[in-house]
Amino acid sequence: MAIHPIESRYGRPKIRKIFDDETKLSRMLEVESALARAHAKAGSIPQDAADEITKKADIRYVKLERVKEIEAKIDHDVMAIVEALSEQCGDAGRYVHLGATSNDIQDTALALQLKEFITYLKKDLEQLKGVIIKQAKKHKNTVAIGRTHGQHAIPTTYGLKFAIYAMEIQRGIDRLRECEERIIVGQLTGAVGTQAALGGKGIELQRYMMEDLGLKPVKVSNQVIQRDRHAEFLLNLALIAETLNKISTEIRNLQRTEVGEVSEGFGKDQVGSSTMPHKMNPIYAERICGLSRIIKADAFASLDNIPLWHERDLTNSSCERIIIPESCILTDYILNLCIDLIRNLVFDKKAIERNLNLTQGRVMAESVMVALVSKGLGRQEAHKLTRDCALESHRRRVGFRETLLENKEVKKLLDEEEIKHALNPGKYIGTAVEQVERVIKELE
Repeated sequence: MAIHPIESRYGRPKIRKIFDDETKLSRMLEVESALARAHAKAGSIPQDAADEITKKADIRYVKLERVKEIEAKIDHDVMAIVEALSEQCGDAGRYVHLGATSNDIQDTALALQLKEFITYLKKDLEQLKGVIIKQAKKHKNTVAIGRTHGQHAIPTTYGLKFAIYAMEIQRGIDRLRECEERIIVGQLTGAVGTQAALGGKGIELQRYMMEDLGLKPVKVSNQVIQRDRHAEFLLNLALIAETLNKISTEIRNLQRTEVGEVSEGFGKDQVGSSTMPHKMNPIYAERICGLSRIIKADAFASLDNIPLWHERDLTNSSCERIIIPESCILTDYILNLCIDLIRNLVFDKKAIERNLNLTQGRVMAESVMVALVSKGLGRQEAHKLTRDCALESHRRRVGFRETLLENKEVKKLLDEEEIKHALNPGKYIGTAVEQVERVIKELE
């Protein structure tokens, strides 16, 4: 029976598979076989022994059930794998795990798992960037009210919102590329990192082994690969998750009944509430926001794995068995939720227009101020004059245009047509369209 929700509710099966017990065992066996082949290449063990270990280092021979049976007896997971493999290899079994320590196998196998996961993560990010760019392109001229401090500010465009998101996703892709070379590394350094058990061939054997596995070798290490690498990776996942949190929080706010500009797509048979039949809730966005908290918390935990005692301790191990698979599986999951969320967004143009005009034109006060300055009025004087008219409009609950037309000082400088132009939201979006087009050109 499933306990953790990622076993049954959250996460894609092919991503969960990367981190399940059987795949982990398979990767560790892959590393053990590469170690044997490296020894044979260096002349440390017979080639036929390496061939036999390579053949038997497979979950067809080394069964997970047998490994767990041995582990229950000896209470050491890596040695259980070593014994299970050795008993399948006959006389060649004496060479299994030669010169290695547990984390040579575990950390290198983890690198192989993360390497596979990152291929999916890159695709997810590129796909999400693509659907965001599509919305930016579609809505580059969709004028809407901009908000600061939760209050109506001046007009913006939905295209600009999505262009900002697209660039943030691109930075996530860039950070992942930079981080990838530091996390996808393996080691063969032995106890405390001196390679003493490898008979003077440690550097050579490590190079052979990592070339075989398609990994870069660490340049120096103690008994474990240093955990700043893993913390950086999980912090990058947290940054990605927080970007998705940011996007989803905005959509949730825009879907509020009082705002109603944008909403999640709602399926024909979808149910919003068990008791309120009318409800259409932003469940994807809320789920993304909720799960992002777990990913962020895992990243915080990873920082505590950096300062291990002396050449190593085990405090990182139990923690990482949870936080690394959990962060990876959930990041992939919410990325794919966000792809569907953005792709299926519903825009209510009437609500967008209604909200743009909700303050009876007062959101165009800056535009009026700029127009007054262009007529020769000082900036501070123009600010005060426009502010007085805006506050009068708010106090009397009348249109901003009306208070402007009533003001003698304004009328001296701006005629009705100029005031009308200054109050047109569509004429006050600056370089928003140009910026969106520049982003699209750069990212497509």
